[in-house]
Amino acid sequence: MIVLSIFGCLAVIGIFCWLLVTLAVFALPLLFGLTAASWAHGTGAGWIGAIVVGLLAAGAICAIGQFVLVVPQPLWLKLLVAFAFVIPAVVAGYAATYGIVKHVLPSQTWQLIFSGVGAIAIGLVAFARLTTPLHPSGRGTMGL
Repeated sequence: MIVLSIFGCLAVIGIFCWLLVTLAVFALPLLFGLTAASWAHGTGAGWIGAIVVGLLAAGAICAIGQFVLVVPQPLWLKLLVAFAFVIPAVVAGYAATYGIVKHVLPSQTWQLIFSGVGAIAIGLVAFARLTTPLHPSGRGTMGL
């Protein structure tokens, strides 16, 4: 029974890590959406208005990012937009990796090292997902 619980815990950790890497591309739209929703709520829009404004802002950032990455543009502009999406993904990856590793490793030094490696790995995966051209399956930039 203990062996099954260990495998179950490993499976759950694997699923959460996969989900983190999959959703890391959307860290910038989430940041913009939360900021816009907070601003709208602060101006008196109420909860429903804040949610609508946040969803519209996040959707607009996703649409603008996909447009710049898909439509022929100068390479420097595409790289600038890709790094604008990757930097929040790296920060989210560092925080998530640190949150996982602090429960496993007692040494602060190794926690920081593994968190840095996790942040770099998630940043590279986010960059690869953003710069992948459209596939015949219909999945393109940002995994959409």
